Amino acid sequence: MKKILLLIISLLMVISISQPANAKKKIKVAFALLWTIDDMGWTTAAYNGIKYLKEKMGDQVEISYTEKVLAADAERVFRKYARQGYDIIFGTTFEHMDPMLMVAQDFPKVVFEHCAGYKTAPNMGNYFARMYQADYLAGYMAGLMGYKHVGTVATNPIPEPIRGVNAFTLGLIKGLKEGKHSFNPNKVNTVVWLKAWRDPINETTLAETLISRGCTLIRQMADTPDSSLAACKKGVPAIGYGADAAKYGASCALVSTLWNWGPFFVKVVKEVQAGTWKPTPYWAGFEQNMIKLSSFNASVPKSVQKKVLKELEKFKNGEDNVFVGPIYDQSGKLRVKPGEKLTDKELLTMRWLVKGVVGNIPD
Repeated sequence: MKKILLLIISLLMVISISQPANAKKKIKVAFALLWTIDDMGWTTAAYNGIKYLKEKMGDQVEISYTEKVLAADAERVFRKYARQGYDIIFGTTFEHMDPMLMVAQDFPKVVFEHCAGYKTAPNMGNYFARMYQADYLAGYMAGLMGYKHVGTVATNPIPEPIRGVNAFTLGLIKGLKEGKHSFNPNKVNTVVWLKAWRDPINETTLAETLISRGCTLIRQMADTPDSSLAACKKGVPAIGYGADAAKYGASCALVSTLWNWGPFFVKVVKEVQAGTWKPTPYWAGFEQNMIKLSSFNASVPKSVQKKVLKELEKFKNGEDNVFVGPIYDQSGKLRVKPGEKLTDKELLTMRWLVKGVVGNIPD
């Protein structure tokens, strides 16, 4: 009997030695995705971030996701994950904000993170990326190459896309000036609005319409690459958005501006593991690797690539002067005085277009 007891004690000691006292609990992470993971845009970018999280964290995380979670179904999905014991739940689109806030109040021990919103709670943060920095660089590249009749297929007329249109236009004008190209400062970027995040049929129609009106470069801003694909079919170059348009058939894309959510997902999981997570708004750009540029098309001159990458390094070092004055709006009104810089609050509520944009902000 004593021998059996000694054997049991020895086995328990071996087990305790093989299980370090500080072994980390596997974190259960859930994602509510706006559309399907193969949408070639917004949700594909989110899914790429999920894959990055799995790659970096391995068996430290258990991951689940639900596709096509629209606003009407979001509360149900969030509650399901919370009841299943998930530690962190991500809502990956603006429309998830209010449903997430409701559920967060009922599950105070669960960490909630919401993309593109502005509301927080003791257990709910929000996050977004400064895509306008990449928009600015894409415009700068186009201007250096002499494109002065750009057509932009924009999405919903809310501050985030408006910032993108403005940043692109400011970069475009900077490039045109540096390249010593002649241009009409009041008319370099014609914008039309889908009033949707994705609409493949209208994306194609609007791109074709802009080309028929004389636009020589199409700027895609929708969640799908169809406006870029339409440009390619017409023999006109494009600039992709969200995901790399060239990977989805748009061989004419000069460059694409990319969401890069993976590093943030890893950041949140590690903070939850360490007990240091806080429900603070997080809005970062190149300096935190939240956005990227794709590879350049071979048709982009090396000299242009070099200049664009030099500007990118400034962003990585925390130097963001996209919205430093003087900046004028379409009517010629001075919106940002020389040397002054728009605040984050002003950027997040932007409802005006800079000089050089043709088109209005619809109601």
